[in-house]
Amino acid sequence: MQNVDYIIGGDYVLTMDENLTVIENGAVAIKGNKIIDVGVYSEIYKKYNPEKEIRREGSVILPGLINTHTHAAMVYFRGIADDLPLKIWLENHIWPAENKWLSPEFIYDAVELACLEMLKGGVTTYNDMYFFEDAAGETTKKVGMRAVLGTGILDFPTVSARTPDEYLENARSFVNNWKGDELITPCIAPHAIYSCSTETLEKSRAIAEKFNVPLHIHLSETQWEAGEVKIKHNKKPVEYLESLGFLDEKVLAAHCIWIDDDEIEILARRKVGVSHCMESNLKLASGFAPVVTMLMAGVKVTFGTDGAASNNDLNILSEMSTTAKVHKALSNNPTVLDAKKALLMGTRWGADVLGLGDKIGSLEKGKLADIVMLDLNKPHLTPVYDVYSHIVYAAMASDIETVMVNGKLVIDNRKLLTGDEAEILYKAVRWAEKIKRHLLKINL
Repeated sequence: MQNVDYIIGGDYVLTMDENLTVIENGAVAIKGNKIIDVGVYSEIYKKYNPEKEIRREGSVILPGLINTHTHAAMVYFRGIADDLPLKIWLENHIWPAENKWLSPEFIYDAVELACLEMLKGGVTTYNDMYFFEDAAGETTKKVGMRAVLGTGILDFPTVSARTPDEYLENARSFVNNWKGDELITPCIAPHAIYSCSTETLEKSRAIAEKFNVPLHIHLSETQWEAGEVKIKHNKKPVEYLESLGFLDEKVLAAHCIWIDDDEIEILARRKVGVSHCMESNLKLASGFAPVVTMLMAGVKVTFGTDGAASNNDLNILSEMSTTAKVHKALSNNPTVLDAKKALLMGTRWGADVLGLGDKIGSLEKGKLADIVMLDLNKPHLTPVYDVYSHIVYAAMASDIETVMVNGKLVIDNRKLLTGDEAEILYKAVRWAEKIKRHLLKINL
């Protein structure tokens, strides 16, 4: 018998492999940070001698969920400016708040809260675009979560940089600091077409090519944005990026709401990944992305939460459920975006569009052990006829019992093992008190 570190067993193992194999009474064997074997529990137990066994009756084991677009530190701005259009929300509320409060200390503390929230909801990897991302990397790594992090690039000054060249230099420095890290993948993150000049976008692209890292950008989030790009460049947003040679399989485009069939064809041909942020788009009334059309064209669409200031949570289970239901209604077809496809978008495809598909996203031999155990022993999850349906349409973040990232337990029995939850919440309350005092002062 081969010695392993863990055997994790449950009523179901959803591998999310190419065949979407489901193993009843299954188990996963883990040694170091890798999956050694996946199979029927009785067979796995005959072959391997675990240092620790985790097996719970009435549980389902699946790959860690992947949040492909967020601004993690914005959890500290949760609820600060609700029920507003995106442009007003950004320019009158969020950008001023960021200029007042953002600092490495703020980012470190806020991202720790975001990681706690995501991990307790079964998210093991997130893709971030924000500022002072070295601090985000430090706290994410401390908590033991996986992330793709991009320091935001803009043409106008913020607290993190004053000029486009300074933003770009910050991006280069960040990539150099984190390239090759076990948990943190650096990326280049120009904010959007409307906030970055042609020169800034081209320089961002060149840096990503030089360092062979992903590109992360907001694209066609609002009708206003699409119209502005058309006026300024005489091209639709996707066409404009295509004309710059910006698009390929390393690009992750967030939102993609106001795009047409020709633009979808370009995204599919260039193998651009898309992060669909259903709940944020609904709340900001940004519109409905043509997700079903994109999927039919071969575009890999995945799930993002956007920041908690516009969602207002970081719950991928909720995104899957809402997205599947809304697009059924929009298509007038209850068969589109079924539960299996939704979970695929939230796991393996999420890994693929982040360039991590060879490492995570499914439970297969040789992949890294990013694993979630969900408890089915709940009234809203009883009885079970279709486990995929249960996860997508009925499961809640509070049903997540155990989370492993890179072969290490980070959540067990819903408790964080890599940090002090009470302290994380305490720091959040202290920051909120300062922010509230400032808001009260400026509104008097």
